[in-house]
Amino acid sequence: MKKTLNLILAGVTTMGLAFSAYAQDYITLASTTSTENSGLFDAILPKFEDATGIEVRVVAVGTGQAFEIARRGDADSLLVHDSLGEQRFVENGYASERADVMYNDFVAIGPADDPANIRDAQSAAEAFAAIANAKAPFTSRGDDSGTNRAELRLWEDAGVEPDGEWYRELGSGMGPALNTAAAMDAYVMSDRATWVAFGNRQNLTLLFEGDEVLFNQYGSLLLSEEKHPHLKHDLAKQWHNWLISGDGQQAIADFKVDGQQLFFPNAK
Repeated sequence: MKKTLNLILAGVTTMGLAFSAYAQDYITLASTTSTENSGLFDAILPKFEDATGIEVRVVAVGTGQAFEIARRGDADSLLVHDSLGEQRFVENGYASERADVMYNDFVAIGPADDPANIRDAQSAAEAFAAIANAKAPFTSRGDDSGTNRAELRLWEDAGVEPDGEWYRELGSGMGPALNTAAAMDAYVMSDRATWVAFGNRQNLTLLFEGDEVLFNQYGSLLLSEEKHPHLKHDLAKQWHNWLISGDGQQAIADFKVDGQQLFFPNAK
């Protein structure tokens, strides 16, 4: 009886250790709504998990919120798209390393009849100035995301301080911003990946693209072990290194929607 009890206890202990080990084989990744809404993570995370046994649990928010989550030590890794903000994050000691991972671009979306006539604009700044001059409805994410930060820089380039009834700040992600624009027949700035994957277009269409200022770089950051020693730095480093490895870069390149590649790997 005693021998049987010992075997049972040993089995329970072994199972407990196994479950404990399994529970540690995941990281929390703070990232952007564009990487989530586009379907990229659904495509690449299973490949990483198969290769390493590490699960990635994504918290998809605006880039500003992702920075704050990482700053508090509530995420193990960070993948965002605001290169200037990322560099400041490293300089301020919250991350020890940053690496280019991939890029795509931003696009200007609007109603097919294009009341501000941005189709004929020669630059993104000219397109945004035309929207403001026409006081055509514009929906802004207004959420301190990477997209929102890029949009605000474009208004500044255009010499415009957007306000008034025509400019609607939503405080929401890219998907809800596109849905609102579709309902209002309004202009909106989007990352291309979310736009391509977006199904509720109604009367919206892509009206302006191609200006070099619309380049949209994504970066992966290794968080500071000194500031947050409790994080799963070893697991997070495996994720970071996989993203910039040949396998990770190929997984990103292979992700397509309706035959269209949405992210272009450019790790150095």
